[in-house]
Parts: sequence; structure tokens; C-alpha cells
Amino acid sequence: MNILSTLLWTPAFGALLLAFISCENTRLIRSVAYTSTIFTFVLSCKLLLDFDSSNVNLQFFEYQPLNPKMGSSYALGVDGLSLPMVVLATLLTCISLIASYTIKERVKGYHICLLMLEFGMLGVFLAQDWAIFYIFWEVTLIPLFFLIDRWGGKRRHAASLNFVLYTMGGSIFMLISLIAAYEYVPQHVSLMQAMTAVSENMPKDEQVWVLLGFLIGFGVKMPIFPLHGWLPLAHVEAPSPVSILLSGVLLKMGAYGLIRAVVMLPTAAQTLQPLLIFLALFGMIYGGLLAWRQSDLKAMVAYSSVSHLGIVLLGIASLNQMGMTGAVLQMTAHGLIAGALFLLVGLLYERTHTRDIQDYSALIKVMPRFTFLATIVLLAAMGLPGSVGFIAEFHALLGGVEKWGALMIFFSLSILISAAYSMRTIGLLFTGTTKPAMAKIVDLNTHELVAAGFLVFGIVFFGLLPASMIDLSLATITQMSNVIQLQIKPLT
Repeated sequence: MNILSTLLWTPAFGALLLAFISCENTRLIRSVAYTSTIFTFVLSCKLLLDFDSSNVNLQFFEYQPLNPKMGSSYALGVDGLSLPMVVLATLLTCISLIASYTIKERVKGYHICLLMLEFGMLGVFLAQDWAIFYIFWEVTLIPLFFLIDRWGGKRRHAASLNFVLYTMGGSIFMLISLIAAYEYVPQHVSLMQAMTAVSENMPKDEQVWVLLGFLIGFGVKMPIFPLHGWLPLAHVEAPSPVSILLSGVLLKMGAYGLIRAVVMLPTAAQTLQPLLIFLALFGMIYGGLLAWRQSDLKAMVAYSSVSHLGIVLLGIASLNQMGMTGAVLQMTAHGLIAGALFLLVGLLYERTHTRDIQDYSALIKVMPRFTFLATIVLLAAMGLPGSVGFIAEFHALLGGVEKWGALMIFFSLSILISAAYSMRTIGLLFTGTTKPAMAKIVDLNTHELVAAGFLVFGIVFFGLLPASMIDLSLATITQMSNVIQLQIKPLT
């Protein structure tokens, strides 16, 4: 079995092993789950080391026909766009499992669902055929529904149903668009590489409708305004380890798919450019203002995700190399930052059983290690220089200025709003006088410190030394940008 198939199927094999283990043997269940996720992460790191970032072609490509009549195939591969997402998914799954030690009920079912969720996420990023991409996209719905519905908060049933209905509704539009695009592929295959020929054969009006379908399907998962209605409730009610994956990886699936769709239909993307930039800038400001109003820490992080994913949409909408670079960097940066925030908020909630920011004060006196890490992450969330958030936002801003110039004043406004709620959170959590209820909170233990510290290290390291992260995707982004420019140049 090749490395990509091994990487993909390891979590599924781990879930299968768990099915044969007694529910009472909690220690063995956790050990098998840890082993599966750590092995998967190690494989992704090996993939990263062996990857040639100067090669624009798909690497480690695997191909096996599934249905020759329909042109579908089991095709896996990685490039500079998918590889960062694969590594991010395996890393955050490990972090999520470490944070899952608080799960005491139905431990077996929980870990099976978590491993199957990782299987689905990896399938989305590794798939090079739209048919199996869609299958893996739908696979992620099932375990995530149960993770929220069975282990979530008081409104978990409404949150899980809301999430599934929104995502399935968006998937219908995505499926219709895929079928419409497939009809214009000369070879009648669903390989992603072959479907880039769609723009040459499909009439412009149809391209616009097809891209709108993709925008709805992927926009629900990103999420972009006004398709974000499921996000705050799902984040608040989901267990904190699940929120790490939901915000850190699941949202990136939508952005990843939208980038692939834009490269496939650049003419339609140019036509819809005014709509895309409006949705991006409005979502950035709208999400930031809602995050500013929240007293629930998880709700604040959830709404901030709407704002930060607006930066990704802005980079995509620019249709230039700098903007696309910013979009890809922001996907990785937000994965690290949001994953760290949900991890830290979850650990704090386990100690205090409250997420209301007004209930806290002077945590620096009782939780100095937590304070140190949380402060760095909150500063990174507002794009402080020296953090990975700044690198991503700066590239997206440059791409926007290159295309729209003075319109980027709205981008700057969203950054100021982010700074406002980040500084407010730091002030309320860590300063003031110690409240009696907060006087005896235990600081982070060793394994919690390692999990959070790993993410914080990535945030700072890639903020100070971003070249390796940029170079990983540069060749692929340059190629995608060239494809887009070749298609839209005659129209400019």
C-alpha cells in the first residue's frame, strides 16, 4: 500500500479495531486511538519531508479506476495546497484526542467517531477525483453529527441537526454543480486535473451558475455570510475537543474546495468578483462585531472564525498570486490559532464550568502558564507582528490592495475590531482582583501544557520564520494563479 493510502486508511483501521474492543476497557480504547492518530501524524510528517516544494505536479499520485463508464476513480495525490491541510488535520486530531481525556461516557463510540472524522477529513484533502471528494465530504457529516448530538451541551440536539441540514443543503448545490461541470469534460471523467478543461468548453453564463452552486456548497462549510447560521450554535454545544477540529480543519474544507472550484472556473470567478469581495469584507466586519459582543468565550471564538475566514475569501477573490498566497496561509494560521483557542477555552471550562467572560478576573495569579499561552494566541488572533496570523493577513492585504486599492480600508477596520475584542478578553481574563470562586483553579498540567504549547510554538515559529510555510505552497499557488490569469486575461 502506498503512503497516501496508508495515511488515509489508518484512522479507519483504528476505528475498526475499536469496534472489537470491550466498552469497559477504556485504557485500551484510548491507547488504540492514540496509536492510530500518532502514526497518521508521523506519516504526514514523512510526507512533508519527502515533498518537493519546487515541483508543481501532483506528488505521490495513486490511481485506480472505480467505474470506467462514469469515469470515476480512486485517485489520491498531494500538492502545495493540500499538503498543509493534511498535516494540519493530523496534528489537530492528535491535540483533540489529548484533550478528550475528560470524556467519561460512551468512550468507545466517541473515539470511533473521532477517528472516522479524521478519515473523512483526510479523504477530502487527498482526493484528486471530484467523485470521491464528494463521498469523503459527506462522510465527515456522520461522525460529526454524533459527536455533537451525543457528547455536546444542553442544546446539542438542535446544534447537530442544524449543522447537518445546513451542510446537506449546501452539498446538494455542490453536487448539481459537479454534474453540470462533468458534462463539459471531453474525456467524461471526474479527475480534478481533467475538469480544469471545463472553462474552455462551457458557456460563460453556465459557468457563473455552476460557480454559484460551488459557492453555496463550500460557503456553508467555510462559512461565509449569510450561510454561517449553524456555526455559533455548533461550536458552543460541541465538546471542546470536537470544536478544535470543527474550527481548525472542517472550515478549511470549504475554503479548499472553493479554491479548486475557482481554478476550474476562473472566468466565472472574475464575473462574480464584486460579489466575492463584498461577502469577504462584510463577513470580516460582521463576524468581528458579533465576536466583540459575546460574553461566552466559545461563541466569541466561533464568530471570530467568520471574520478570519473572510480573509481567506478575500484572498481567493483577488485572483492574483499574492492574494491566493494569503488565503492559503490564513487557512493554516487560523487552524493553529482557532485550535489553540478552543483547546484553552475547553481546559478553562473543565476547571470552572463557566464560559462567561464576566465570571473571570486575575487568572494570571492562579494560572500563569495558561495566561502566558492564551495571551500569545489572542494576540496572534488580532494579527500581531511576529505571529503566523500577521503573515497571513499581510499577504491577503497586499493581494487586495493590488486589486482594489483604497477599498482595503474595510480590511483595516476588521483588524481593529479583532484587536478590540482580543484586548478586551485579555483584560477581563487576566487582570483585576481575584474572585473567590477563581482563587483555587489549578494551572495547566504537563500533558495539557505540551498540547497547547505545541500549537503556540507553531504560531510563533511560523510568524518569525515564515519562509518554509510560504515555500511549501508557492509553486502550486503560482501555477494556479497562472492558470487563472491565462483564462481571464483576454477579458480584461
